[in-house]
Amino acid sequence: VLCQRAKVAMSHFEPNEYINYEKLEKNINIVRKRLDRPLTLSEKIVYGHLDDPAKQEIERGKTYLRLRPDRVAMQDATAQMAMLQFISSGLPKVAVPSTIHCDHLIEAQSGGEKDLRRAKDINQEVYNFLSTAGAKYGVGFWKPGSGIIHQIILENYSYPGVMLIGTDSHTPNGGGLGGICIGVGGADAVDVMAGIPWELKCPKVIGVKLTGKLSGWSSPKDVILKVAGILTVKGGTGAIIEYHGPGVDSISCTGMGSSSFPLYLLQFFRSPFFLIPDIAALADEFQQYLVPDAGCQYDQVIEINLSELKPHINGPFTPDLAHPVSDVGAVAEKEGWPVDIRVGLIGSCTNSSYEDMGRSAAVAKQALAHGLKCKSKFTITPGSEQIRATIERDGYAQILRDVGGLILANACGPCIGQWDRKDIKKGEKNTIVTSYNRNFTGRNDANPETHAFVTSPEIVTALSIAGTLKFNPETDFLTGADGKKFKLEAPDADELPRLDFDPGQDTYQYPPKDGSGQHVDVSPTSQRLQLLEPFDKWDGKDLEDMLILIKVKGKCTTDHISAAGPWLKFRGHLDNISNNLLIGAINIENGKANSVRNALTQEFGPVPDTARYYKKMGVKWAVIGDENYGEGSSREHAALEPRHLGGRVIITKSFARIHETNLKKQGLLPLTFADPADYNKIHPVDKLSIVGLADFAPGKPLKCIIKHPNGSQETIMLNHTFNESQIEWFQAGSALNRMKELQQKSS
Repeated sequence: VLCQRAKVAMSHFEPNEYINYEKLEKNINIVRKRLDRPLTLSEKIVYGHLDDPAKQEIERGKTYLRLRPDRVAMQDATAQMAMLQFISSGLPKVAVPSTIHCDHLIEAQSGGEKDLRRAKDINQEVYNFLSTAGAKYGVGFWKPGSGIIHQIILENYSYPGVMLIGTDSHTPNGGGLGGICIGVGGADAVDVMAGIPWELKCPKVIGVKLTGKLSGWSSPKDVILKVAGILTVKGGTGAIIEYHGPGVDSISCTGMGSSSFPLYLLQFFRSPFFLIPDIAALADEFQQYLVPDAGCQYDQVIEINLSELKPHINGPFTPDLAHPVSDVGAVAEKEGWPVDIRVGLIGSCTNSSYEDMGRSAAVAKQALAHGLKCKSKFTITPGSEQIRATIERDGYAQILRDVGGLILANACGPCIGQWDRKDIKKGEKNTIVTSYNRNFTGRNDANPETHAFVTSPEIVTALSIAGTLKFNPETDFLTGADGKKFKLEAPDADELPRLDFDPGQDTYQYPPKDGSGQHVDVSPTSQRLQLLEPFDKWDGKDLEDMLILIKVKGKCTTDHISAAGPWLKFRGHLDNISNNLLIGAINIENGKANSVRNALTQEFGPVPDTARYYKKMGVKWAVIGDENYGEGSSREHAALEPRHLGGRVIITKSFARIHETNLKKQGLLPLTFADPADYNKIHPVDKLSIVGLADFAPGKPLKCIIKHPNGSQETIMLNHTFNESQIEWFQAGSALNRMKELQQKSS
């Protein structure tokens, strides 16, 4: 029996890579005996992947865990830098199953087929690099048009108990099948692909107890919209959100996945979604290790009665500003937000499943029956080639076209700013409603005046038909083409197609058994790709008299630090993409974006130009930030760029988890004010010195001397979360440099 258990493949693409529940079982039993307490589901999966469960120090929110994830997934925009770093490591092949997914570089413009052809032509150099690098180093390659990375993971790679890391912050979508799927930067992915234990601060566990049952217009999306409103975008930092309780039984697998953003959703799915039958049977045998223990304790508990949950819509400009759909019209009028909806957009990695498309089509079909089409422009993004082919076969796609929709490519598209929008001018105030994951300023169309709201696909469809935020589908009536009033009924749709899925076109490239002879091209004159040079090592001295590049006012996401959209084409070329460094951040000195004072010339200019000038003059610099600095994407370019242009220190009130780790990986010092009020003591014209680095140690604050232009000085204390190995990254100049040092020592 044990022999049979050991021979169940992780996926049908990797028949010789097997699920190892025995190791999970062994590790969980060791940890449970040591801790002598019941474990949550998330703890079982995390601790079940410990490198050394017998000796690992475990304290939620305190200690760093050394983990052995099962696999790695990379989307094409971040895979470029991840693979460039892996090439720099000198290793011949990845140590764990890994995949590359081409979904970020396809711009929405005319429709799926035309946009895909255009993307293949424009991005040929990058796609060729990723394809050949994957073949050489043993990485599976999903070609452009395959679909969005996270839907592909749900369809092919996620299973109960898996630990997967992905170079995209929406990776937790894979938790819909009961795994731990975590967003990371490319340097973290390189560690795992190199066979090095991956470090993660032991997460706290927030429990969300669900009671009651979803019904009517309420959907699983409303659960996370509600949770986001309670916790805020900062509230999930350093924590796993574990849903439990009887209400979970009324949520489908894809519903669970879509509810995972921006937090992790973990619940064993008893009626497998895309699971291979052998995996389902095996998971059932090990069921006790794939559900939480009775009596387990959470660090915080939120209770939501699904029977009372109303449809929600969040925004604008932040995904945690929650409103019931019934209230948002009145709130918009009061706040001066445009109530007329210019565009409705459904899709995204978390809201583009067969069930999502079916529920949206059910709404559209009712409108068509009364002679109506969408008043707003309307776009649809299928999550994968499998979803596209299946909704075409089953008629959903045609219904959505008939109501006025445009089917886009199986890709991220407008969700990440890949949208060649023509219906408005930049700076024009307008409202869009999407089923996407984020709605930060300028996120979707690079227009800071676009008021973006996020909600479920079916609510987006209903609002697009009505054309206004003032419409509440639960209570309001529409007027049909015949002049008669009618009310939309709550949509219902199959979770899975009755005729099974149509796989569509074959878009997967298997890595060869031996890729050692494969050549990988990176032209020295390329404007899209650039081989990496090692960052300089720490010189052993304190960081003295640093200039302040910018003191950021308010929210500063990774979109502010390293914009996406048109900049995505430079994700494989560090020097070129560094020309977008912090161009979206607001300078507290003048209230403007991309305008900072050059302390050496006293002239105002773009942030990247000023940073390059300081670097040319041999002057180190720092950035001062506010709360939750670096929230949003996992893109490590937001850490690589400041390091490349001479930055050494980022000082904030608090950091988002992934960005803080990315900064450490690239040899920067992410530090936080011991007293958040000290943010007000530093002015853009000051100079800063970080002293005591010779005694840099875990848990020991660092001293910062602020030198004001009038000659006065004051000292503040700065905290950090570095452990011993992360301090070694700083001293070596980067985590990659440290990896090479260790390789040289071992050889």
